[in-house]
Order: sequence, then structure tokens, then C-alpha cells
Amino acid sequence: MLNSKKKLEAEISAAFIKLQRELIGRGPQEAKTYIISDMLITRFKGVLTVEEKHLANCETGRQLVKQMREVLREMYSKQYEDIVEQYTGCKVLSSHSDISTKTGERIEVFIVDKDLEKSLETIK
Repeated sequence: MLNSKKKLEAEISAAFIKLQRELIGRGPQEAKTYIISDMLITRFKGVLTVEEKHLANCETGRQLVKQMREVLREMYSKQYEDIVEQYTGCKVLSSHSDISTKTGERIEVFIVDKDLEKSLETIK
């Protein structure tokens, strides 16, 4: 179980990085996906561009970066959800995202229609 779970988590992380590079022109420095019950949580590190880091030095800039990233995420949410569905065979019920302008990290959370972690336990 551990091997297939870790392998699936790594494959999803790699697919997310590839998607971001195609859509935005650059991807995060690092991505790690965790499957917990009926949730997939992906933590992206090093997501801010040089310009966004400069903007993050003032309150107006931080708000602008968060707003822009929120709009981009909304535009591409279907592609993110398609990756989750393709790799897991589960239907995505909801997805959530947030970015930290302080740490340059982003979190993606996907709620799927079954306990994926439990399903992977039965695969030996």
C-alpha cells in the first residue's frame, strides 16, 4: 500500500508541476501531495515570481498577488481537477486553494467522492 500511495502522490505532484509550467510559464520549485482519507492536499513551494516577491513587500502588492493568483486558479481549476480525477479514478467534489505571499507557498486541497487512502490500502 505504502508504495502505491507514495507513487500516486509523486505522480500527481509531477503532473501539477507540468501543468503549471505549461499554463504560467514556470512551475513551483517543489511540490508534495498527500492523500488523506477523501482528500488530496498538495503543497507547492517557491511559487512566487521575482515580480510577485517585490510586490509582496507592501500590503497593496500582497493583495494584488493574492487576487491575481486567485483569478488564475479559478481559470484553471478544471485542469487541476481533471488531473486528480485522471490519476485517482475519483470524482472531485470540491477544490480549494490559497497562497502565502509571506512564504511563497501555495496549498491545493481536493475533496473526492471516496476514501482514496482506504482504497489504496486494499491494493497490495
